[in-house]
Amino acid sequence: MKVLKFGGTSVGSAEKIKKIAEIIHSEQPVFVVLSAMGGTTDRLTEMVADAVEGRMTTALKSAGDLKKHYDLTVLQLLGKDAAVAMFYVDIIFNSINVKLKQLPLAKAEKEILSYGEKLSTFLFHQLLLKHGLHAVLLDATTLLPLDGDHEPVMNEIEKKLWIEFNRYPEMHVFITQGFVCRNVWGETDNLGRGGSDYSASLFGAAINTEEIQIWTDIDGVQNNDPRIVENTRPVRHLRFDEAAELAYFGAKILHPLTILPAQKAGIPVLLKNTMHPEDAGTRITASQKGRGFKAVAARDGIIAIRIKSSRMLLAYGFMRKVFEVFETYKTPIDMVTTSEIAVSITIDDGRHLKEIVSALRQFGKVEVEEKKTLVGVVGLIHADEPGYARQLFNALDDIPIRMISYGASRYNFSLLVNTEDKVRTLKALNSRLFHNELIENEEDNVMNMVAD
Repeated sequence: MKVLKFGGTSVGSAEKIKKIAEIIHSEQPVFVVLSAMGGTTDRLTEMVADAVEGRMTTALKSAGDLKKHYDLTVLQLLGKDAAVAMFYVDIIFNSINVKLKQLPLAKAEKEILSYGEKLSTFLFHQLLLKHGLHAVLLDATTLLPLDGDHEPVMNEIEKKLWIEFNRYPEMHVFITQGFVCRNVWGETDNLGRGGSDYSASLFGAAINTEEIQIWTDIDGVQNNDPRIVENTRPVRHLRFDEAAELAYFGAKILHPLTILPAQKAGIPVLLKNTMHPEDAGTRITASQKGRGFKAVAARDGIIAIRIKSSRMLLAYGFMRKVFEVFETYKTPIDMVTTSEIAVSITIDDGRHLKEIVSALRQFGKVEVEEKKTLVGVVGLIHADEPGYARQLFNALDDIPIRMISYGASRYNFSLLVNTEDKVRTLKALNSRLFHNELIENEEDNVMNMVAD
């Protein structure tokens, strides 16, 4: 059995949902994980915000407009067989209208946000039944429990799925929601934006699937951001570590947490394009194919914090005390560089920046720089092979680099640049790294860089 996850763009319209049904027919047996239809979660989030701010009329009107969209989608999808689905849509939106009025909305919000995935999975299930394909629709809130630290409980996921599979031993198609889960208090919760990928990886690891497929609207991982850079190319193979680095640095096609469950279980991940299923996509495995620079990704909204102290920096325990400040305010650190008199740290969560800076001032002078971008150049980069750094810095010879990190991982160079230089940086890297000395490895269809 394979696990197939389809994202919001893949279920963005009746025609696209029908396309998924065609893919399912050729891939059975399958465990299908669906996101909400494209744009639904954003609209539900806006409704909740309007309700919280007292704009109830606006919130209810938005709900009514979204219902009309779903009513039309149901008719386009199911035609004369739409009665059951239309009734379900009525139930869902009646529930939304009721819950929007339940202030405070803290608990109801997660329930409201889960309705996007519940709608998409129900409609898809109805489509399969219409075409005579028997399938089981499962509720992800009963399959994916979280513990007190908001972490998935893997042994419970395995048990719950084992029960469902034994309940339907002859069934070849199972459908459930991505993103949606249940917290330790028994409430509907979610895994955060992009969490459907993570759901698919968790389910795949739990059933020890042969392959996890992530279907989106791009032909696999591109070697740069196609929204910014022209002539990007698909990377046909990545090692788990390389894919994890790209996801961390902001590659939009993959949720950062997706790789870990698959990597631990040794399950290949295949990234495919729903609109071009014939494309090979990107395959992610434990094996290494090709070396050198493979891809670039960038993440905006980075804040650089520099602590300067000639008196304390080399003192025993200094770094621990600095890190404890960030731990106190539950703020992850992205990047660290040090000198004899200063340490520089980057973060992407500025919610507690004022308190962090205040706490750090006990150690020395603190400087803060905002509007930075973290750029990751990813691939298998052997430290004992010269030439990589020269290629990189030659490509960026006219771009100011604020921080550099290499050595913590042999799979990336990390660069901090001004956000205003991001576009120039990505274009320069694409031109100088991937179009000057690029060669094609026909056997693996993997792009490799020849080291100097």
